[in-house]
Amino acid sequence: MRVAVVDKQLCRPNKCNTECVRFCPRVRGGVLDTIKIDEETGKAIISEELCTGCGICVNKCPFKAIRVVNLPEELKEVCVHQYGLNSFRLYRLPVVRLGKSVGVIGRNGVGKSTALSILSGTLKPNLGDLGEEKDWSDVAKFFKGSELQKYFEMIGNGEIRVSYKPQNVSLIPRVHSGKVEKLLQRVDERGVLSELTNTLEIEEVLDREISSLSGGELQRVAIAAALSKEADLYILDEPCSFVDVYQRINVAKAIREISEMGKGVVLVEHDATILDFISDYVHVIYGEPGVYGIVSSTYSVREGVNSFLQGYLKTENVKIREYEIKFEIKPPIDIKREEDYLFKYPSMKKCLNGFSLEIASGGFYKGEIIGVLGPNGIGKTTFARILAGELEPDSVEWEFEEVRISHKPQYIDLSFEGTVEDLLRSLSPEFGKREYEIEIISPLKLKRILDREISSLSGGELQRVAIAAALSKEADLYILDEPTAFLDLEERINLSRIIRRIIEKKESVALVIDHDIQLIDVISDRIMIFRGEPGKRGLALPPSSKREGMNTFLRDMDITYRRDPVTGRPRINKPGSRLDREQREKGDYYYVSGDR
Repeated sequence: MRVAVVDKQLCRPNKCNTECVRFCPRVRGGVLDTIKIDEETGKAIISEELCTGCGICVNKCPFKAIRVVNLPEELKEVCVHQYGLNSFRLYRLPVVRLGKSVGVIGRNGVGKSTALSILSGTLKPNLGDLGEEKDWSDVAKFFKGSELQKYFEMIGNGEIRVSYKPQNVSLIPRVHSGKVEKLLQRVDERGVLSELTNTLEIEEVLDREISSLSGGELQRVAIAAALSKEADLYILDEPCSFVDVYQRINVAKAIREISEMGKGVVLVEHDATILDFISDYVHVIYGEPGVYGIVSSTYSVREGVNSFLQGYLKTENVKIREYEIKFEIKPPIDIKREEDYLFKYPSMKKCLNGFSLEIASGGFYKGEIIGVLGPNGIGKTTFARILAGELEPDSVEWEFEEVRISHKPQYIDLSFEGTVEDLLRSLSPEFGKREYEIEIISPLKLKRILDREISSLSGGELQRVAIAAALSKEADLYILDEPTAFLDLEERINLSRIIRRIIEKKESVALVIDHDIQLIDVISDRIMIFRGEPGKRGLALPPSSKREGMNTFLRDMDITYRRDPVTGRPRINKPGSRLDREQREKGDYYYVSGDR
């Protein structure tokens, strides 16, 4: 079975010589319908039945708009949904288990959100048939003999209630207006509004207009609204996006409580530590982003996450990646000499819009990566801007002009007029050279979007370009503020490797501010903790050893960590478990010597 996908954004026949048509062997042999330009859309159309899969059109397309993939014939019978001619399609679905929490893990663009939309009943699948609209009885019949048959029968008969938190919370102000409290009161069918507003820390926004909320505030309000409803199944698409590291634990606990009440939960989440903590079972969705996605069978949470990281699904006997993702446990750096400092900074204070930040003196060593942890609104970005020279401290006159700085801000600037290639060429004379391709373009998967305008990029694409832009500059200090936003788990691990290679090669310093504990654990040599009262006051502690910093942070979070013995990835101990109790008694919240 052959899948041919034409990216409608990238396909521009009016700006090329229609190489896909001219060089197709079957078209040249007289089979003209193999590839043609549609008169209505002006885009290329590929007949999957006539295509031989030679790949010539893929290689000849100047805009990299075409992908052709050969799949096992048996998948044809399990196509759940196809978006259109030469478009993405999804095979199989996750299994809903009432009373359990089911996690879904996979790369961006392989159909996770599509699967959740179908399970929620907001998207009625066409079962791969583009010519006829299906009803829920057809869908139930499609899954005959499986656990999903009964589920879709109940969806069709209105016998099951679903509460669905979609992925893109930024759209909420378009459909809801007014005060936050009134919205939440309207949907609070379980009578848990007071408890949820406290757990999710949204008391201060209750009297605010929905249109005035930040991304993190909107996310927590959306979660509160979803969990307030009386439902049999709760579906949450990326509930930790925009949410800080402290709030993620509270979100996880609130979701976990739902499944412990006997309700069903299905969620997609890129923070594997949180997904692991919430879930009882896991489905891996694998495939080719933007082309197709296949839902795996059900795994235990540990086996599922580990299988994804190892790149091999044992039950399916499928290799989903050519390499294994491992979390190497590096020995702590032992650099204590004064001359090894790249630079030092003094104690400082900064007041900004009613917020005060106190910074304890510290310094950064050559060739190290500092992981920065703390809640939103605690001064991490303010500190980064002071280091970048964008803000001046109030208490001292201080600057380090001899230090070159590259800063990727938290919120990415969309004002650049031009393509991705234009931007990167303007920043690095190395663009176009093989080394730049290996270090930046290839690992960040930018080749396909080099011709795209910056203004047309998605959130994930824009994030990868912003990271590339920051790392393309020659600098002594690289400041990366929330680089994992919109990135999937695989992209985050790749990011840690890219940063490590560049910092070690240049003997520079990287300051990485992020809410993904797993990334900070993997990438950091030392840790910098921010404490205080969000929005009012913050205290930036000096960088400390990784062990000391993580212990301080996890103690503040009131959680303990262990490491998986197979992959080395960090895992949160279940509260009250034997290992959790033992580590608390020892004061060893960050357990680095392996699982037991």
